[in-house]
Amino acid sequence: MREYIIADNQDISKAGLMFLLSRQKDVSLLLEADNKAELIKELRLHQEAVVVLDYTLFDFGGAEELIVLHERFKEVDWLLFSEELSMNFLRQVLFSGTSFSVAMKDNSKEEITTALQCASRKERFICNHVSNMLISGNSVPTSSAIQDDRLLTQSEKLILKEIALGKTTKEIAAEKNLSFHTINSHRKNIFRKLGVNNVHEATKYAIRAGIIDLAEYYI
Repeated sequence: MREYIIADNQDISKAGLMFLLSRQKDVSLLLEADNKAELIKELRLHQEAVVVLDYTLFDFGGAEELIVLHERFKEVDWLLFSEELSMNFLRQVLFSGTSFSVAMKDNSKEEITTALQCASRKERFICNHVSNMLISGNSVPTSSAIQDDRLLTQSEKLILKEIALGKTTKEIAAEKNLSFHTINSHRKNIFRKLGVNNVHEATKYAIRAGIIDLAEYYI
């Protein structure tokens, strides 16, 4: 029997995972964590749990920080469960140890269920989509491409600036009189083009590229 920590702050994702896990016989306890601090708190209490983590929604500083957390809680098994993850991140995490599995949110119910079951049995699972990416070598733009000022459109740069300043997708949509869906699509495109997974990494790019200056960032 395994304990599960659902580390995801999207209600629909959590509901879907709760439903799938409620149908598994080997689940002893279901817990939730909406941010990194809550996740670490639960890990201290449940050091042999399975963590289902949407890394892109949490404020990790990079793959290294996640790997360090894994080293701290060595008996924990991780299922990375996101809409999109950069190839560099996946390689770094997957090559660090066999406790990390990967499934994408647009995988089939059967594939996600298999991923949860494998993580419970301490067996690595990598979904077909990620496996094909790793085999083919397809990747997001390299670090040299990221420095290219033409990588983002002017609209994307403006939205990235707002993201880096800490504004939510809902707040940006209201200020620009655009739909939540439109801003969310821009956000996904920006992260994909930059090869980043979360706001922290995107903010570092925005500062490095001069889209936002440190004076604005620390106001």
